[in-house]
Amino acid sequence: QSGQRGSPCRRKAHSMARPVEKLPKDAVQQLAIDRENIRKVLRSQKLYMKFNINSYTKFHCITGKPNVRDVEAEGEEDQNLSRILRQKFLEPRMKYTMPQTEAQEIGWITTPLISKDVHDRRLNFPHQSNEITRFMAQFFHQKESSEK
Repeated sequence: QSGQRGSPCRRKAHSMARPVEKLPKDAVQQLAIDRENIRKVLRSQKLYMKFNINSYTKFHCITGKPNVRDVEAEGEEDQNLSRILRQKFLEPRMKYTMPQTEAQEIGWITTPLISKDVHDRRLNFPHQSNEITRFMAQFFHQKESSEK
């Protein structure tokens, strides 16, 4: 039965081997596809009009010869460029009023929340010495002096 022409297995294999013919698209369908593609591209595209200097890229200045006066180096300083460079190299607390990342939040406000009162025993714990701490301090002092 498997070798006969009319077997179902042979018909399936024969029909799967033929490629399906695609009908050509007319102009209206092609324009609709193009319009959809352009809409998708424009949705994800951003237009940048403000350009900045990347402060993370390193650029090297090559100095001239010490005995030759370089005429090109003299001239006006670009005030806008120098202001941008000064701003880029400031620390974050000088640049921004509030932290920009969660990591900057740690240590952003360094002023103490309450004023320190030296005489308040609840908040001030000065170093106190007793017989054992004086003995160990003297022991470590002798040990350091013997090692030298």
